[in-house]
Amino acid sequence: MTDTSKSLDEPIVLPKKLKRLAGKAISDYAMIRDGDRVLLGLSGGKDSLSLLHLLIHFQRHAPIKFDVAAMTVDPQSGEFDPSPMIPYLKSLGVEYFYEKESILEMADTHMSGDSYCSFCARIKRGVMYSTARKHGFNVLALAQHLDDLAESFLMSAFHGGTLKTMKAHYTNDDGDLRVIRPLVYARERMIADFAKKQALPVITENCPACFSRPTQREHMKQLLAQEEKNVQNLFGSLLSTMRPLMAEGLPDKD
Repeated sequence: MTDTSKSLDEPIVLPKKLKRLAGKAISDYAMIRDGDRVLLGLSGGKDSLSLLHLLIHFQRHAPIKFDVAAMTVDPQSGEFDPSPMIPYLKSLGVEYFYEKESILEMADTHMSGDSYCSFCARIKRGVMYSTARKHGFNVLALAQHLDDLAESFLMSAFHGGTLKTMKAHYTNDDGDLRVIRPLVYARERMIADFAKKQALPVITENCPACFSRPTQREHMKQLLAQEEKNVQNLFGSLLSTMRPLMAEGLPDKD
C-alpha cells in the first residue's frame, strides 16, 4: 500500500470529468437499474478503487436506489497481499467479501494451453460469480477502462484475426448475472491522476505473474502510446470504432 493515504475523515473529491464519463457510460448502456444489487470486483489497484468511489457517489446521488458492495479474490501469492482492503472497506462502511483462492498453485496443476493471465481471470471470475449468487447480487461491476478496451481490440485483430473487445454491459452465459464496466469511456491516465491526487490506498503489482514478464497487452499499450503521439484524438477514434462491439449482447432494459 502507499504511505500517503488520506486520513479517514478527509473526503474523496471526484473529478467532474471522470464522474461525467462514468455517468454517461452507465446511462448509455443502462448498466444500473432501480433495485439492483451491485458487487464490485476490487483488486486494490487504481482502477477498481476509483470505480469503488464512483459507485459510492452514484449510489448517494442517483435518482434510483441500488446497493453497492465489493469483493476481493486473494490469489495467495507472496508478491501480492490485498488484505489491507479489509480495514479500508470497513472504514467506508461498504459491505465487503474477501475470498482466498490459491490460483498460482492451481495453475501449476490445472492450467493447460492457456496463459496464466487468462487462467487467473477465469478462476477469479468464477469466484466472483459464486459470491454474487450466494449473497443475492445481480450485477457484477468490473473496472476496465478505455485503454484496456483499445488494447483488447488490437490484440484480437493482430493475434486472433477477429474484431472484438470487452463489452460494456452483458448478461453471463447462465443468464442470472449482468456484468458492467462503467469506466469504458475513461482514460487510464485520468484514473491514475485521480488515484494519486486523492492518495487512494493502491496496492501495486496486483498481478504478480504478469509483472514478471512482458505480455501481449503491454506491447499493445506501448504501441498505442507511441501512436498517440502522432494521431490526434486516437482514443476517440478507437472508441467510435469499438462502440458496436462494446454494445453486442446488450441486455434488454426491461
